[in-house]
Order: sequence, then structure tokens, then C-alpha cells
Amino acid sequence: MAEPLVEVRDLQVHFSERRLGLPADPVRALDGVTLAIPPGQILALVGESGSGKTTLARAVLGLVRPRRGEILLDGRPVRPGQAWVRRRAQMVFQDATASLSPRVTVSYLLREPALINHLPTPHRSVAELLGMVGLPAELERRYPHQLSGGQARRVAIARALALAPALLIADEPTAGLDVSAVAAILQLLLDLRRRLGLTCLVITHDLRAASAVADAVAVLYLGRLVELGPVSEVLERPAHPYTRALLAAVPEPDPRLRRSRRLLAPGEIPSPRRPPPGCRFHPRCPWAEPRCRVQEPALQATGGEHQVACHLWPEVRSQPWPPPEESR
Repeated sequence: MAEPLVEVRDLQVHFSERRLGLPADPVRALDGVTLAIPPGQILALVGESGSGKTTLARAVLGLVRPRRGEILLDGRPVRPGQAWVRRRAQMVFQDATASLSPRVTVSYLLREPALINHLPTPHRSVAELLGMVGLPAELERRYPHQLSGGQARRVAIARALALAPALLIADEPTAGLDVSAVAAILQLLLDLRRRLGLTCLVITHDLRAASAVADAVAVLYLGRLVELGPVSEVLERPAHPYTRALLAAVPEPDPRLRRSRRLLAPGEIPSPRRPPPGCRFHPRCPWAEPRCRVQEPALQATGGEHQVACHLWPEVRSQPWPPPEESR
């Protein structure tokens, strides 16, 4: 088996700040996350807002300094400010239009990465980059405000490919797009993976998008990895109650199949400044037992490459969501 392109080992990222001039509890954005992405694989990172998805992506790019743990890219430790990381890994930000300077044309935007990195000749021409993302060459004369949402997203992807990276990180690549544009962007990611051998980390709250493009899925909750494994296992046979809740909340376009009520997890996400003891999901979990309130579950194998951090995963997997009243 090939060595992973990306390895994250026991990663912990806390953000400190002061309130009214006094120290405040740090935001525990990530608390001991471990995962790996093999070359050529697409890993979907899913979870609610505030779960730590974007922080993990920024840490992989060396944009934040971990409090603890290690990140390896191509077997080399990632440190903040390293130029070689920018050449090997690139990110497509959620708001594609805002990430494109309104003062310059598409042509300059696609040439800029080579200029910033002092490359004598670009890895790829402007026309080649536009063709790779399915855009006509004449688009190079336009400014970002003259692009549609889907075109802006494709230009952002093209710019990320300008340095021929091995890793592409896409933060909510389908957010704000209509159904047809969503399908086109997802197909583009699959085509780029096939043609270029790209490894991708796709950050999304859209489990339909994850199931369409990903080989594997990692589920984050309040800075902790709660489920990890092949997409067919995690999304078709989920073993963590949080994953079950996320799947139950996916909108159903067919009105005949819609549930009569939203099956979301009860309660609110606790503050990342003071996460609950034990299992962090226990205040919202209908299966929670006394030990869940004091004993934090470790990731354990459910079979094959599927891992889950839950004391009660066999019951969670076998029962409907939400579980019957007598099992709560």
C-alpha cells in the first residue's frame, strides 16, 4: 500500500484570546485528531459549523500553528510559513468570488501564483488551466464580477491548480450553487482526480456531495473525530449517533419520501471553550448512558477500515433514528 500523502497525528489546535483585557478560555478547535489521506483519494470532512473542519484544512496548509501533534505532507513535517507547502497543497475557499481580486482579470489571477513563487515559467498556461476546468479561453479577459457563481468557482479551482499541487483542499465547493452547478463542480473534482492523480480533501456539510465524490469520510464533532472510514460504510452503515443525526437531516427532494418532521439531534452544540466531559456528543445523544458522561470513547474498529468513537455503536447501528423511547 502506498504511503499516505497527508498524515495528521494527534493534532490539537487551540485559539487563545482575551475578553475585556482578561485571559479567556481558549477555543478548542481541534483536540487530538488523527487521520491519513492516501495518494489519489478524495476524503470528505463533514460536520456542523464549528466542528473544526476549516481549522484542520488550514493546519494542513501550515496556516495555523498546532498546540500539539504533527502534520506530514509527502512524509515531511508541515510548519507555518514554508514555501514548499504552498507548491504541494492548495486550497479553494468557500466564497470563491471574494477570494478573487476584483481589480485584475482572470488571466492575471491564473498567472499570479507563478509570479508570487518566482517561477521562471508557469507550470501551466492560462489557456490550459481554463481548459482543465471546462471554461472557454476568452474568459481570461473578464474580471471576477463578470463571472457567474459557477464560473468563479471554476476559476478559483484553476488558480489552485496553477502550481501543479499534489493536494487540493476544497472548502464547501458547492455552497451557494444551484443543483446543476453543484453536479458540474462535483464531476469536475472527479475528472481532475482521474486526469491529474490529485488527492483531495473536500470540506462539506452536504452529505449528498460527500457520497457523490468521496472515497472515505471523516466526521468531526466539536474538535474530535467521531467516525472515519470508506464512504459506503460510514454513510450507509453509520455507527455514531452524530453521523446518524446528520444523515437523518439531509433534505429529501421527493415529497413522497419526506419525513413528517426534522430528525435533527436535540439541543445545541456546546461551547468549544468548555466542551463536555466524556463523550462530547452525550448532551445531545438519545442513547447516552452514565459512562458516556465521564469516559471519553476512543476510536475503535467496527470491521475493516471503519472506525467509530462510541461506547454503544452496535446499538446505534442497529436501531432507527431517533431510537425508540424505551431505549433512551
